[in-house]
Amino acid sequence: MKKLTDSTSFEYAQSEFAIARLWQLMDGNKDSLNIAHEAVDRHASSDKTAINIAHSDDSDEKISFNELSKRSSQVANWLLSLNVKRGDRVGLMVDPSLAFYATLFGIIKTGAIAVPMFTLFGPDGLSARVEDSGLTVLVVSSEKSDMARELEGIHISVADDTYLSNLDRFETSFSTNSKSSDYAIYQYTSGTTRAMPTAVKHTHLSIVYLMIAALYATGIRPGDRFFCPSSTAWGHGLWHGTLGPLTLGITTGTISGKFDPKRFAKALSDYRITALSAAPTHFRMLKSSGVAQDFDYTVNKLSYTGEPLDTSTAEFIENIFGTVPRSMYGTTEVGTVLVNYPGAEDYDVRRGSLGKPIPGTEVDVHDASGNPCEPGEQGELVVRRKADWVSTKDRGSKDSDGYFYYGGRSDDIIISAGWTMSAIEIEDVLLKHDAVLEAAVIGVPDKMRGLIPKAYLVSNRLGSAELAQELKDFSKKRLSLHEYPREIEFVEDLPKTMAGKVNRKVLRDKISAG
Repeated sequence: MKKLTDSTSFEYAQSEFAIARLWQLMDGNKDSLNIAHEAVDRHASSDKTAINIAHSDDSDEKISFNELSKRSSQVANWLLSLNVKRGDRVGLMVDPSLAFYATLFGIIKTGAIAVPMFTLFGPDGLSARVEDSGLTVLVVSSEKSDMARELEGIHISVADDTYLSNLDRFETSFSTNSKSSDYAIYQYTSGTTRAMPTAVKHTHLSIVYLMIAALYATGIRPGDRFFCPSSTAWGHGLWHGTLGPLTLGITTGTISGKFDPKRFAKALSDYRITALSAAPTHFRMLKSSGVAQDFDYTVNKLSYTGEPLDTSTAEFIENIFGTVPRSMYGTTEVGTVLVNYPGAEDYDVRRGSLGKPIPGTEVDVHDASGNPCEPGEQGELVVRRKADWVSTKDRGSKDSDGYFYYGGRSDDIIISAGWTMSAIEIEDVLLKHDAVLEAAVIGVPDKMRGLIPKAYLVSNRLGSAELAQELKDFSKKRLSLHEYPREIEFVEDLPKTMAGKVNRKVLRDKISAG
């Protein structure tokens, strides 16, 4: 019987997929499973490149599976010398580098729990997560070392120039001993709905189920060269960009440091990337930079996630890379549930669609009473987990052919004078205008209509009343006479979450504060 990696077809995925078959892609079993072994050690017999890192200073760093295996074992042995025990939480606040990956997998090898954290956290963001997770050890970059030393009760180690050399006194081998049910990673979301951060706790078993997203959301297969520029502190960069491809023995790549569209394009070209997954913001920045056409690409599978992709950027992607962008949709809590099967030639991609459910998962759209919606009817996207339907907190619809469409967050729906409008739809139209680089639309109070759409825009032209009216007329012509931004504010930049998504909550809070 073929392995699930032996075919990319949609028909094969539907007819042959079974959860039990995911274990064929692993060395371990339910009684003995370790993410670091699956992603690193079992591939260490060769010098194949595991990770390509495009640093923002234009330097390149290549890490082989063999080197990563040895270095992560040294980290594991070092942690044991610090009396780190199974289940202890060890934090990691370092940009992508050999130090980051060696520490990440070294933590996991010991049976401790890795807690990756965003390197741009300030003292409040860091201390809140340290307190919530109960860290015993924190490995931190030089730039954040002074801030980290303000913390009390934990061991601080700085990943500076001597960090790896100091590990040379430790053995380069380590035997893992963990069960599939043991916790391996605490992942903090980039969302803004919680007053205090809360970790999603992943066991080693998560690596098995991650293979579903690897196979059908990013479409990667052995022989691919993968790239994901998203931060390794967040789910997309860590799970889809790192753990998924490495577990399949696939070379992956990322950017370290501030994202720069030219560096992004150059890395895709230099590394001869065949499969790419990024956020729409990355593609919009590449589009606005004007440098994309200066490089040659070998990308044939391209996926995106995190937020909707406007149609003008989708067209740009098709023109530059020669492949159709395919959405992957999910949340940190429920995982990836809707995909567009990159690489499947027998799958029809419908522009604007979130795709269809991954094999083995049931997704639906329910109304406010919890009843299934009719095709085309807006409701809440829900996922079946055992006997229950779990809400995603997102709105959407499903057509008669089983394709799902995003309708925005539940609070991105604007009801104005009885009309229901989608902030996402208005944003999509505004982004088609040559003068608009970024757009965020929210509902703001209005005495006559209850709410009206207000657009915050980043423009390449000087903001003026004339330009605002031009954009209102532009929207009216493309949506309807009532569905347009009645208020427009030009801004230098839009607030973003730490994962790079537009943070509409900040805009709403600004309105609420008066």
